Amino acid sequence: MIDLLQELYGTILRNKLRTALTGFAVAWGIFMLIVLLGAGNGLIHAFENQSSSMMMNSLKVYPGWTGKPFNGLKEGRKISLSDADRTAASTDFSEHILSSGATVSKSGVFLSYGNERLSIGIDGVFPSYPQLEPITLKRGRFINERDMQEKRKVIVLHEKTADILFPKSEPLGKQVQAQGVSYLVVGIYADQNSFQPSALAPFTTVQLVYHKGDSIDNMTFTTQGLTDEATNDAFEKDLRRTLGSRKQFDPTDNNAVWIWNRFTQYLQQLTANSILHIAIWVIGIFTLLSGIVGVSNIMLITVRERTHEFGIRKALGAKPLSILRLIVAESVAITTLFGYLGMVAGVAVTEYMNYVAGKKVVDAGMFQFTVFEDPTVDLSIAIQATLTLIIAGTLAGLFPALKAVRIRPIEALRAD
Repeated sequence: MIDLLQELYGTILRNKLRTALTGFAVAWGIFMLIVLLGAGNGLIHAFENQSSSMMMNSLKVYPGWTGKPFNGLKEGRKISLSDADRTAASTDFSEHILSSGATVSKSGVFLSYGNERLSIGIDGVFPSYPQLEPITLKRGRFINERDMQEKRKVIVLHEKTADILFPKSEPLGKQVQAQGVSYLVVGIYADQNSFQPSALAPFTTVQLVYHKGDSIDNMTFTTQGLTDEATNDAFEKDLRRTLGSRKQFDPTDNNAVWIWNRFTQYLQQLTANSILHIAIWVIGIFTLLSGIVGVSNIMLITVRERTHEFGIRKALGAKPLSILRLIVAESVAITTLFGYLGMVAGVAVTEYMNYVAGKKVVDAGMFQFTVFEDPTVDLSIAIQATLTLIIAGTLAGLFPALKAVRIRPIEALRAD
């Protein structure tokens, strides 16, 4: 073993440049694979964490403007939704609708506490709102069923709003004024909204206080039994047909009401993530193959250059296995050493990406969303990729080694 290591060391020293260039190709292959996997994971993790706090089996319905004439009515009519539409849909599709909710809003409300004042919108929401929207309750409590039933004047403020109205005190338990209406602050929430986040109050309270009647801004449903895009599309068409019958618009008119199906969007994103993951592996593997081909070519050149030497060895009684072991060992040494260096460099770069951009948030003005999160690669994946590279490097050196073994001594001694 010591003789083999010494011979390998001597061979590498005699061919420093060739070994360095071959090793660079190997290291670059594993490095690029790990970096690409890390970048892909950053995108995938951002999506998964964005979706983890929300119910994906839900959809939202917003009113719009008709884009087609219907039963003698012209296009361009404004469609409005009511709480009766929400109730009717829940009844008509009881086999697929688990629960329903709605939002009703009052904009331009001046909210004040002491000398602090700001203009804000108040959204009337259902208790299920935190499970349907990407918000996080930071302190206190959220609106509950009793608040809804008793039409309580309670409010949940965004943390930015609370910081403005209560710069030096705790807002929970305090009364804020909204143009003559007093609300008790019961909770503080956070979300990714960076532009005038709304205050949240019980749906029934906003209906009553601001004389909204039965009108709503949108309605939300959580669903069951809709397992794929086909069943979700069929449900959307049925829902649109029912609303079209109630509101007198063409059921094929997608402009009349806009349906945002989170589950369909989630399935489409999962498909996109899968394609991205496969594409990264394909690109990475081809990059690895380029390094392996380089190792194989260098081993072939080595065999050609050392043909005379191998002939002398065999003439002196060297066994074919010893020559095979020598060539394969050189191939394994190069792929192992430089594969390890490439792996370490790749992991280091993904950790650096995580440090500088591990929570990348894009500010779109009205809201913010995370597009890049935790761009790291599991160490076991990196080790497996490196081991795969070493095995491939062994095979890359095996074929030139077999060629060297098959050389007849008399032919090898004649070689230039």
